[in-house]
Amino acid sequence: MKNIEVKQIKSLIGQPVAQARIIVSLGLGRIGMKQVQKDNNCIRGMINKVRHLVVFKFVD
Repeated sequence: MKNIEVKQIKSLIGQPVAQARIIVSLGLGRIGMKQVQKDNNCIRGMINKVRHLVVFKFVD
């Protein structure tokens, strides 16, 4: 199964609490932080909700 590397590129200041919780659940929290997550529908859905705050790429 593939993995997704997620990197936070924007601050959480001024964002709704729900989006901040999603960022934390992805293992992020500060600009520039990276996390590798399993590629599944739940992770893709979370990334979709905060796509304006993160960038992602598929890794093996």
